Amino acid sequence: MRDQVMRAAVFGNVTLDIICQTVNHVPRHASIAFERAQISPGGCASNVALGLAHLGVDTTLIARLGDGDAAALVREHWQRAGIDLSHLEVVEGASTGVSVGLVDEDRQPRFVHTPGANARLSAKNLPVFSLLARGDSFLHVAGYFVLPGLLTPHLAEPLAQAKTAGITTSLDVVTSPAMDDPSPLWPCLPSIDYFMCNRHEAQRITGENDPHQAAQSLLQKGARTILVKLGQEGCWVENAQLAQRVPALHVENVVDTTGAGDAFAAGFIAATLHGKDLLAACRAANQTGAKVVQSLGAVEAWK
Repeated sequence: MRDQVMRAAVFGNVTLDIICQTVNHVPRHASIAFERAQISPGGCASNVALGLAHLGVDTTLIARLGDGDAAALVREHWQRAGIDLSHLEVVEGASTGVSVGLVDEDRQPRFVHTPGANARLSAKNLPVFSLLARGDSFLHVAGYFVLPGLLTPHLAEPLAQAKTAGITTSLDVVTSPAMDDPSPLWPCLPSIDYFMCNRHEAQRITGENDPHQAAQSLLQKGARTILVKLGQEGCWVENAQLAQRVPALHVENVVDTTGAGDAFAAGFIAATLHGKDLLAACRAANQTGAKVVQSLGAVEAWK
């Protein structure tokens, strides 16, 4: 793998992000001021794809955009990064997803979001045989629970096809009310090599507060390796052979945690493609997560 071009596909949600800092409260009948803003591509799939491109991975992005000005803005960023957009589809008459992030004094964002064309993405849009023809050896599904078209039993089929064909797979979730019924995820897990979530998401999905107990629950449902992101504590990694915490890097200047989990995914995937073992890939993932939290927005650190 080290002597070949590394190729990966990212399938999931994309948005135009408008990140505002600092906003602690939004009053009902008054205006508020904040210090600065960042406008950039966002959404889990875009964040991971841009991270992978920066880390030297030839990346294709499989997503849905609207046909307005917001789409042109995010497409320009992807093109500059060299991302393969041959599987990016514009949905005529639809808007591009937009997320407005309000970052508080604790560097934590709250989002106001409209899905736009993301709602049109479904399992039938995952072109496994095209990815094989392109030479993709890794497939990452991003933003699972905010994509209603994936919350059906049908996603399990193309994921199983990818696994049978020898493509390594990962899936990352994102906090959403859809987590109240995680049952559509269960048929997918046996075809997922690396399942990713943060501590809060793990609890929402499994009902278990402890990362080890949450990982045990997910392993019993067929997942192979569980990565629970723990923020400043690092990550918990568990499979049939291993169960341990991998410490995070200490970061003096945390600006904004937006996109840290997606940067973690990009770092992990790139390290795995470079032939790193599981623990080394987790350390690399912690490092890329730490890189991103030192800038405002999900992808500013990659520039």
